[in-house]
Amino acid sequence: MIKIITVGQIKEAYLKDAIEEYKKRLSKYTNLELIEVKDEGIVEEEKALKLEAEKIEKYLNPKEYVITLEIEGKGYTSIEFAEAIRKIQMENSNITFIIGGSYGLAESIKQKANMHLSFSKMTFPHQLFRVLLLEQIYRAFKINHNESYHK
Repeated sequence: MIKIITVGQIKEAYLKDAIEEYKKRLSKYTNLELIEVKDEGIVEEEKALKLEAEKIEKYLNPKEYVITLEIEGKGYTSIEFAEAIRKIQMENSNITFIIGGSYGLAESIKQKANMHLSFSKMTFPHQLFRVLLLEQIYRAFKINHNESYHK
């Protein structure tokens, strides 16, 4: 099972449509759970991170393999990412990805991660990033099942 915990809600219809499309595509390979926790908006950074971390922690299970999305994380090619997912699933069938809010993730959440993943040193809109993550997860499953997928 793949679980994705995100801070904030999707507002744009075109992003909701893209997310639904990848949910449908991924259903062939895995169960997918998407969890949105409320972002704290524009408040003091430390306070927002703490409050968002408390909300995220409610959805974490110590038996899950946790991957945080962080600029400081390790970058992978799509093939390397697919291989990492394959290896993780051999030992743990439940993988949880966590996407932080506008301030990122609290250290307490980062410390719970088994892997710190970076897609780029660039900053992406959090709503759009969900689509990017879902696409890469889908691509990983396609690669791991030796199915063709555009490059």
